[in-house]
Amino acid sequence: MKIIDGKKIAEKLKSEIANEVAAMIDKDERGPHLAAILVGDDAASQTYVASKEKACASVGMTSSIYRHPSTITEKELLKIVDFLNSDDEVDGFIVQLPLPAHIDENKIIQRIDPKKDVDGFHPINIGKMVLGLPAHISATPQGIMMLLEQSKIETSGKHVVVVGRSNIVGTPLSILLSRKAKNANATVTLCHSKTENLKEICKSADILIAAIGVCEFIKADMVKDGAVVIDVGMHRIASHKTQSGFKLKGDVAFNEVAEKCGYITPVPGGVGPMTIVSLLQNTLKAYKKEVR
Repeated sequence: MKIIDGKKIAEKLKSEIANEVAAMIDKDERGPHLAAILVGDDAASQTYVASKEKACASVGMTSSIYRHPSTITEKELLKIVDFLNSDDEVDGFIVQLPLPAHIDENKIIQRIDPKKDVDGFHPINIGKMVLGLPAHISATPQGIMMLLEQSKIETSGKHVVVVGRSNIVGTPLSILLSRKAKNANATVTLCHSKTENLKEICKSADILIAAIGVCEFIKADMVKDGAVVIDVGMHRIASHKTQSGFKLKGDVAFNEVAEKCGYITPVPGGVGPMTIVSLLQNTLKAYKKEVR
């Protein structure tokens, strides 16, 4: 079994981004600017946004965080989105999800200028991605594609099983892996909680991607010997053994699955760092106006 070190791969890619940004600044150009809107005090969201801010600083990008209480109205939040859409100094921005229940997430996402939608959630970006046109691709699926490529894991002709059908991860990832392209060309089965014979389907996978959002859902008896296992899950579990009072686990029961598979991503340190670096890449693309 080999651990796929997403943190190490992300650091390599961030170094490449940092060199490109440094070259811009040497020419007296401003660096790319990524902004984030954070609503409420969800601990996981705050941690995630802070990691994005730290990543921006590490590559020389400017970052801004717009913090607002969970009581903000939908109308007020839409005004902030409109402001960032019109700010020429902001190249890309994200609205950190989830939002409070009284706010329509779809309405907020659809208000974002697709050219600045570096999360890749806008319907226009999703539609362009499906057609293979230049687009901001959702950061986690794009990060997984790079993770497989950088790890030299063959996808062409392989059976990939994606467990989870969200619009953010599972569905776009199934499309990216199945398209006729370099580091793709896989035969993809997209599964979910209602899939019959789920265990048998998972066990047939050469590459198994767990993105169902259930802690340690994937057990050893669902994995083929020697398979590649990519764990997208991230769950904060209370623990008296850690200083923070919690530990992170994924959608895969790591200890038992690791003994059986050929490659596996850890949690943390697997997919998470690749999501962040994908967001930086999308911001760089937005700065260079490669998505129109």
